[in-house]
Amino acid sequence: MIGLLVLVHITGLPVTIMEPDGALYAGIAKHMVQHHDYLNLFADGHDWLDKPHFPFWMAALSYQFLGFTSFAYKLPALIFLLLGVWYTYRFALSLYGDQVARWSACILLTAEHLVISSTDVRAEPYLTGLIIAAVYHLYKRQLIPGALFTACAVMTKGPFALVPVGAAIAGQYIFTKQWKELFHVRWLLVALLTGIFIIPELYALYVQFDAHPEKVVFGQTGVSGIRFFFWDSQFGRFMNTGPIKGNGDPSFFFHTVLWAFLPWSVFLYVAVIMFIRKGRQAKEYYCISGALATFLLFSLSRFQLPHYLNIVFPFFSILTARYILSVEKIRAFRITQYIIMGIIGIAVIGLWALYRPSVNYLFVVLMLLVAGAFIFLPLKGLPLIFFRTCLASVFLNLFLNGLFYPDVLQYQSGSTAAFYANKALKGEAIGFYKVNSYAMEYYLDAPVLRSDTLSSLIFTTPEQKDTLEMRGHRCKVISSFPHFPVTKLDLQFVNAGTRSSATGKRLLVLVDSF
Repeated sequence: MIGLLVLVHITGLPVTIMEPDGALYAGIAKHMVQHHDYLNLFADGHDWLDKPHFPFWMAALSYQFLGFTSFAYKLPALIFLLLGVWYTYRFALSLYGDQVARWSACILLTAEHLVISSTDVRAEPYLTGLIIAAVYHLYKRQLIPGALFTACAVMTKGPFALVPVGAAIAGQYIFTKQWKELFHVRWLLVALLTGIFIIPELYALYVQFDAHPEKVVFGQTGVSGIRFFFWDSQFGRFMNTGPIKGNGDPSFFFHTVLWAFLPWSVFLYVAVIMFIRKGRQAKEYYCISGALATFLLFSLSRFQLPHYLNIVFPFFSILTARYILSVEKIRAFRITQYIIMGIIGIAVIGLWALYRPSVNYLFVVLMLLVAGAFIFLPLKGLPLIFFRTCLASVFLNLFLNGLFYPDVLQYQSGSTAAFYANKALKGEAIGFYKVNSYAMEYYLDAPVLRSDTLSSLIFTTPEQKDTLEMRGHRCKVISSFPHFPVTKLDLQFVNAGTRSSATGKRLLVLVDSF
């Protein structure tokens, strides 16, 4: 089953990278390789200050061997995610034994937003692996690898990555009243080692920003990259005082978990409630401390996105597996999980009928085989319900990765236009005119001109083409491409009958010069 679940994650690797974030990050790493510059981050043609360097370094390393492809960008993220599965297994094995460890791995691999993150890759797959690896090694008192993984997590998301690691370790000692362990000198050594290991990130930020106060960043000069890394990118977002702001809702992650941790979310809630009720009988507090401290922090933050929670899914998985295996009367578990499985089946059939994607017969056959395995699975009792739930997740995500996403991404005009231009135009530079597309910049095998001054070949909208013609320019449409923001699906687009009214157009246009 674990091998099958890993295969499902692998099916997301060839899927076209989605805009905006995934394609933006892929393009930043591409710029690194093309310019042999692994210290400076550039996007939109200028210095970029937002995320730390570690994921970009990993993607750039992958490009060196595999080229600029979807597979190359996503592969290192999947490797770190699977590293997280391995460490989740090892951690649960040490705490609760083999069966909880195996089921924890299955639950983690089927958590829906984690599967999505293998297709729409951002920083979270890296963090998922790095954080649980750091906790495992610190639990084992292996200080150097623990500090190294912690540092890599910090170089992926910033100092707030310390919260789940520190909360897991500190929570265990606080709840078990091991005060000598909590204040042991080894944690000063871990802090020192972590500080040493993040020097590459601090050096890169200094070279790009602190050494050049004349650079204009966020509309002002004198911006310190190191200050942004330690304060504005983290505490500034948390308190909504930094240059990047959001609108937080304290209940956001409570309802986000319901779909993000499907098909196990109901029993995750039950597991947490039962753990709190019977806390004095608990064998360990690592998982509940790391998970709930991070959950609370994110809930109080003013900047919230669904994928933030992925980093504590290993803790969630262990808590859930442990609780499920402790259930003596499985009737409630059976009813709940079969309702969820039914919802998944109805959702797949309904989405297939409503959207009507192109048929990929390989994935259709795989889905039929999974459906057959679901029906004839030779198990009984709790294992039958558990592994049927896993197969329901496989069925859903084979549909998404094999049929749905590949069809939807035809409407991501930037990547579609890049694929067309690579074949038909063969290396001719294209200028963006009043539009932007990170996907086009990543996939195009030619220079992209990021200026709203006209070039001979532009990527633009029909309205801008008409405006140019009104100004006296002769415009020849080379090709047109349907356009829709694919990470913001709505019913009008998903419905095949109304899709044409929901989509816009982007054009490749040949224009005479001024």
